Amino acid sequence: MPAGFEPSGRQPDFFVNPGTSSFTEFLRVAAPDLLPGRRPLPPGYSADLAPHATTIVTIVCQGGVVMAGDRRATAGNLIASRDIEKVHPADPYSLVGMAGTAGVGIELIKLFQVELEHYEKLEGAMLSLDGKANRLAALVRNNLGAAMQGLAVVPIYAGVDLAASDPAKAGRIFSFDVAGGLYEETGYDGVGSGSLFAKSALKKRYRPGMSVEDAVTIGVEALYDAADDDTATGGPDLTRKIYPVVMTATVEGTRRLTDEETGAVAEAVVARRMENIGG
Repeated sequence: MPAGFEPSGRQPDFFVNPGTSSFTEFLRVAAPDLLPGRRPLPPGYSADLAPHATTIVTIVCQGGVVMAGDRRATAGNLIASRDIEKVHPADPYSLVGMAGTAGVGIELIKLFQVELEHYEKLEGAMLSLDGKANRLAALVRNNLGAAMQGLAVVPIYAGVDLAASDPAKAGRIFSFDVAGGLYEETGYDGVGSGSLFAKSALKKRYRPGMSVEDAVTIGVEALYDAADDDTATGGPDLTRKIYPVVMTATVEGTRRLTDEETGAVAEAVVARRMENIGG
């Protein structure tokens, strides 16, 4: 019989009593061992035990945001996965991506998705974009112990602020540090080992008010530039037809570009670089 249940089969009080709208807080009471940051770890540094994921870029565009992530995960000098997915919808109007320990990062994203859905079901209303970002910051902060042992996860979060008075400023981006620090970014941002090169590319190409289509193109270009200088970042694989995951978030909702759409953009980027290797 599961721990916490009486022989009669009656559910324990924390399942039936009114509680917090935070699913994470509920888990902290009901099953703290299910929280990524609450699990006991063996002593020592654990970074080499699991694959790591990079690189994510995010761009503000007309009516929303675009987020794109490469597909490579590495374990030391080896490629652990060629087709990992690091960009996901957080809810109908926002996107979340992650870099760092892949297993912990994917679990954190799933927990964040449930956290937002749980709040909406209990409160009957959706959290503000700032509120969602603060919830994600708390999840990252709770993983600090594991991060200090090498199992760090750093997410990036972006979405549409439905309460924005100016539609041109509806798209917003939030970055985080490993301790759960929350920072709002302007125009574009990136996370992961290749983000230095990706953001350098975006710095030259980004223009305020650009269309969704243009934002998708410069996002894929930025990942191409990151892969050119960072071995942990995977570029478009035309042979295997593995392309970046590209998603958009607008007032109409979130959408993932199909492989055909992303492939067409990636092949055009590669073709241009064949003519001008410097971009």
